[in-house]
Amino acid sequence: MSKDHPDGYLKHEREPIHKRDPEQRKGDFEEIWEQKWDEDHLRSQGERCMSCGTPACMSGCPIGNIIPDWNDLVYRGDWKRALERLHATNNFPEFTGYNCPAPCENTCTLKYNDDPVTIKSIERAIVDRGWEEGWIEPDPPEERTDKEIAIVGSGPAGLAAAQQLNRVGHHVTVYERDEHPGGLMRYGIPHAKFSKQKVDRRIDQLRQEGITFECGVEVGEDIPAEKLDEEYDAACIAVGAQKPIDIPIDGRDLDGIHFAMEYLPRANPGQSGGAAVPETMDAEGKSVVVLGGGDTGADCVGTAHRQGATQVVQIELLPKPPEERPPGNQWPDQPQTYEKSYSQEEGGVEEYCVQTQGFLDADGDGTVDELRAHRVEWDQNEDGEWESTIIEEGMRVEAEMVLIAAGFEGPESTPFESLGLEMTDDGTFETEDHQTSVDGIFATGDANSGPSLIVWAIGDGRDAARHIDEYLMGETDLPASLETPNEMVVSQR
Repeated sequence: MSKDHPDGYLKHEREPIHKRDPEQRKGDFEEIWEQKWDEDHLRSQGERCMSCGTPACMSGCPIGNIIPDWNDLVYRGDWKRALERLHATNNFPEFTGYNCPAPCENTCTLKYNDDPVTIKSIERAIVDRGWEEGWIEPDPPEERTDKEIAIVGSGPAGLAAAQQLNRVGHHVTVYERDEHPGGLMRYGIPHAKFSKQKVDRRIDQLRQEGITFECGVEVGEDIPAEKLDEEYDAACIAVGAQKPIDIPIDGRDLDGIHFAMEYLPRANPGQSGGAAVPETMDAEGKSVVVLGGGDTGADCVGTAHRQGATQVVQIELLPKPPEERPPGNQWPDQPQTYEKSYSQEEGGVEEYCVQTQGFLDADGDGTVDELRAHRVEWDQNEDGEWESTIIEEGMRVEAEMVLIAAGFEGPESTPFESLGLEMTDDGTFETEDHQTSVDGIFATGDANSGPSLIVWAIGDGRDAARHIDEYLMGETDLPASLETPNEMVVSQR
């Protein structure tokens, strides 16, 4: 798409859609984002895009979003066509517009020596406008095949695969072990970051398109795993990577110590479906320690704030990233720099280079009261490997609740053991073109590639659908996630 405003970045400064005031937003569980945005503001942000001859932003986007096109269309006020271009490569742009760390912005050409285009804000505004205007509607297939497909898991990868396969006419059934569909989007991300109403309306759209959801059904328990192989023409495992990394140290078995993904779904009203928060998952009046400095840890910090914790300390074993790019980390590589999380903007303490040693029950009631740790520093040895050295022993941190957010190992494979699926050394399912070692059984998302971003999951779900359709039909018209789709296949596919 040609562009007649190559100097927009000189006329307008970068200004993303704002968050609400930290002191205000941490007092409730509503979304942290300002709900109203000015159209002229977003059009000026779209004008900052230079429509580069080689758009580095697209190479930085795992699903190849056609970013310059919809930036330009927003600048021109053609929001409906912008939505079509957005949906051309992304089934659920609100999932990414609200939650993606925006690797595309880090590879934006302006990022070389200036502030990048507000790609994430523009993406969010486009899809929000689409829902407000009623432009996003169910798009069921005109004809149906006789193929039956099972998808196990309803996170972003499973939903993307399901929608793609349904739209080429296959009959798709999604099995979800939880009470409601949505997976990570519903149960892993706090309502304050992403309203569950946004998940509900997409699920409703998929249902109206003809996809069947079987919730509260766990494969391997409620139905045998063999059913996937025996009763369906193809099946796709999209269960995510929910096996948490534990910290097996002294006192780990004390009460009051929880995995992040045990805590978040029960502590956030939007995820718990209105159920009362269990007392064991309530941080009100407690000193809380969060082990892990990533996004999941940040969500634990934010949730504990909202529950009324008296103190929240977030601990990370590794050093604090620098404010500026370190040597060797140049554009367009993703920056290895520090960025304060939304929850740390709201308060709390960040501790880096802290190696947890054990948990202590000071009063003998079986509940954690304190964390013991060492302060360390990191240096590279002669082989270039990083090693830690203790510089301060015996750190003590009050901890009446501990939330472990140390990452995830891989998918829970036990439900599928009877199928004899081969696994990789990394704990994911062994696949080739998304097909596992069992004919007709595929895997996608984190179950296929390991823990990653939502945008990767959507792209991998789209790719899995393409391979499944080709497996069933001998050929496929579904686009690959990193290829620009044919102009005739733009609308929401």
